[in-house]
Amino acid sequence: MSSYHDDTLPLQPPIRLPGEATLAAAVRAAPLAEELKPEGDDSEVLAAWAGHCRDRLAADGTLLLELIRMFLTREPHQGEVPETLTGLGLVRQEEPYTLSWLGLWVARLIVAATTGQEVPVMGSLADGDAAALLHGLRSYPEAERDEELAGWLKGREPDEAVAEIAAALATVSPLSRAIGVELLSTQFGDEGRLALSRQLEKRKLGAVIAARTGRTERQPAPDEIAWVLVDMAAALLEFGDEPGQVIESIALGMDAEEQAGTIPILAFGDHPWTGQVLRLFIDHHPDERVSAAARKALRRLRGLADVRG
Repeated sequence: MSSYHDDTLPLQPPIRLPGEATLAAAVRAAPLAEELKPEGDDSEVLAAWAGHCRDRLAADGTLLLELIRMFLTREPHQGEVPETLTGLGLVRQEEPYTLSWLGLWVARLIVAATTGQEVPVMGSLADGDAAALLHGLRSYPEAERDEELAGWLKGREPDEAVAEIAAALATVSPLSRAIGVELLSTQFGDEGRLALSRQLEKRKLGAVIAARTGRTERQPAPDEIAWVLVDMAAALLEFGDEPGQVIESIALGMDAEEQAGTIPILAFGDHPWTGQVLRLFIDHHPDERVSAAARKALRRLRGLADVRG
């Protein structure tokens, strides 16, 4: 998730899916398979079925909304299941009427196509690099995160894994960075914490690590304060927290007047999420003094961006 919008779908937790062969077998066994006649190897069958599902669901917005509702809430359908959903093999044909493997698979494709969010599949991060791992883990609950991390670590030496995660911290998104700092702090013992200590001397990144790990001996330089504040706020935005919750977290107990006095310093940082954070204050802060300060800071940010080229 690279930007903030009011209608951004909060990050969704991972799902479990069987392999391609199992999904293709479910397609061939679906009630409508005889009519639609999916042919070819497993990947061709799945591609064709995805197209059939999109066409049938697009023809009835109610069915599409129900499929997405069931996917996002993980709740079963209530009452008689529409024939299209069972015919396509998307919903179980007996109670509880939950999404089938095919239903989860199709709903995930639709969510990705309509929102840009690719809901992670358990086990899918094992072959990726550290940046892909941290990006994927953003929405994982703790137990699933531990399971996915264990899969990623197979075949990797612990010291190499630590070095790879530490090296990725500077380039990943704010929430991915927070995940990486937490992993190195809690999952890799002294070696992970030592890797974080080595990053403390780096500008901006070191200040963020110090703030997240309570390393009070590493105080931010004046020009790092804005970067740290924005990075913290951006991680909450990226996760999809409600605007009011994000504002409350950023406020750190300050009253509106104090917040209005603090907002201007954000414009002097060059964090890529500064604009999104300022727009959050402009659009959602209940106190006009803070909103006005954010509008002024956003204008200054744009002016400084022009100067920097």
